Amino acid sequence: MNQIEYTVLGKVTSPYGIHGWVKVHSYTDPMENILGYKQWLVTKDGRDLSVKVKSGKRHGKGIIVKLEGCDDRNKAVEFGGSIIKVDKALLPKLAVGDYYWHQLEGLRVSTIADEYLGKVSHLIETGSNDVLVIKATADSIDERERLIPYLPDQVIKRIDLEAEQIVVEWDSQF
Repeated sequence: MNQIEYTVLGKVTSPYGIHGWVKVHSYTDPMENILGYKQWLVTKDGRDLSVKVKSGKRHGKGIIVKLEGCDDRNKAVEFGGSIIKVDKALLPKLAVGDYYWHQLEGLRVSTIADEYLGKVSHLIETGSNDVLVIKATADSIDERERLIPYLPDQVIKRIDLEAEQIVVEWDSQF
């Protein structure tokens, strides 16, 4: 039997109202896409709980969600700070050349001159373009953390998921 692999899609921030609704910060793009997943694994303080999404909608600049079994504000408070995960197998297939952030995290990053910079720790959304946060490893050229813009064809020259590597056109002195 295959073990389920999860990816993080957002977090529960706080309760909303008195009827058990919660505010959600979604990492999906567009943010409403998180509502397409009706079964979530929420993680808080090292504990996992499988929950069903009864209802959800855009509200102001965010999203509010009604979870099954969460019927009052006190219960909603318990979900505050929870990380929202879903089964990776449920994610839509992407076009060739498109990647989910979780696929890039942990990949080795080298320059086109074959200088090893480190591994992708995580990505940051800046508005204009995403940014790879590269953390040095024991075998990288130095101990510096680097922020490299995720600009395919300009900075990002090749991504090879099989080889777990990204090749960038980047000055290693930056």
